[in-house]
Amino acid sequence: MLPNEEKLDPRVKRTRSLILRAFEELLAEKNFESISVQDVTEKAQINRATFYAHFQDKYALLDYAISQMFKQEIEKRTLNACHYTLENLRILILAVCEFLSNMHSECAQPHQQFESLAEGTIKKILFELLSHWLKQTNSKISTDIPATVATWAIYGLASLYSHNKKRPALEKFVDEALPLVAVNLEQFA
Repeated sequence: MLPNEEKLDPRVKRTRSLILRAFEELLAEKNFESISVQDVTEKAQINRATFYAHFQDKYALLDYAISQMFKQEIEKRTLNACHYTLENLRILILAVCEFLSNMHSECAQPHQQFESLAEGTIKKILFELLSHWLKQTNSKISTDIPATVATWAIYGLASLYSHNKKRPALEKFVDEALPLVAVNLEQFA
């Protein structure tokens, strides 16, 4: 959630929800590059000024949409309330693989620009979560490098999995990937 979003006026929340729903429906119909702010406002049945009161442009909306969806995926698994363990890391890798796979299957023709914007948003949230987990261990070692390496590894593995035409069973893939990510974080266990 955005800072102070819980305290937002219900009308603001409702309008954001309308915009988000319209945007998600449009992403299922056509690729991101061909979606305009006008398309979103027509589908959400709001005017352009209302849209711009909430989002700077469609890129800010994409960032918000991916962020909200990914945070919901993390919260659904209560990973945001956990600490670093091998099992929590396994669940996180699984969640990212599932999220990217679903994103690719639900969006009409994901394009390179869409994917790179989504990648940045997801990596930012992953880094924040992993840093939080590692800082809870009270280690005297800096958490920035291990959190960065793990973030890139998890995202890279999930991207590989989600783009694979002949995907192996997800559980098997995660079990094979886990030691490759965990080796970097074992000093914090």
